Amino acid sequence: MCFYNSNSKKATDLENRYGRKADFSDIVKQNIEEQYKISAFTFPDCAIITSSDTVQTAKWGLIPSWTKTENDAQKIRKMTLNARAETSFSMPSFRVPILQKRCLVVSTGYFEFHHEGKTVSPYFIFLKNEEIFSLGGMYEIWLNPITKNTLQTFTVLTVTANELCEKIHNGGKNPFRMPLIIDKENEGHWLDNSLNINEIKYFMNSYDSNKMDAYRISQDFLKKNPKDASILQPAA
Repeated sequence: MCFYNSNSKKATDLENRYGRKADFSDIVKQNIEEQYKISAFTFPDCAIITSSDTVQTAKWGLIPSWTKTENDAQKIRKMTLNARAETSFSMPSFRVPILQKRCLVVSTGYFEFHHEGKTVSPYFIFLKNEEIFSLGGMYEIWLNPITKNTLQTFTVLTVTANELCEKIHNGGKNPFRMPLIIDKENEGHWLDNSLNINEIKYFMNSYDSNKMDAYRISQDFLKKNPKDASILQPAA
């Protein structure tokens, strides 16, 4: 699965990487930039790339557009932090956005846990030759019926783990999974809303483990401030 992401870069780095203007307010920048640990469970603001010509922000935890109440929205988003690629076309929350509202979720690496007996060790996983890369996701825009404000939210798609990730993510309720990673040369195709189901499925594969690497990090990384760069230091 993928519940902990990292974006250790600044907005200007994202602009250069994706060729889009990051028109963020100072407050949004503070929430987006140099976040060494991003926990999905806090429903944070994250940088995403859509078909728009700007870098967008959205909150983690997809709220379907048909959600009727704030209470329902809060319940649903807890269950939509991730979406299994294999079932995304049939699940009510995902079957529309997977066809019409795919996005790229900005990442500089993500975290998973390895289980060995009673010991659970966190690992940082990243791409060898890409400081900034893209996770495959979907987004939605929800209109709050009370405030009339709109909220953009997203989810990260997951696929069967490759050899590297399978060794690491070997426990929990949904073991042997990894986030969908979209190759740089395929990012534009992933955002193309004219694709049919089979064309979308073409991209739903495990990423090449030879292009990835990982190392164990400190057991207390969850307790650290998200802007603490020591989060990414290898464990002793």
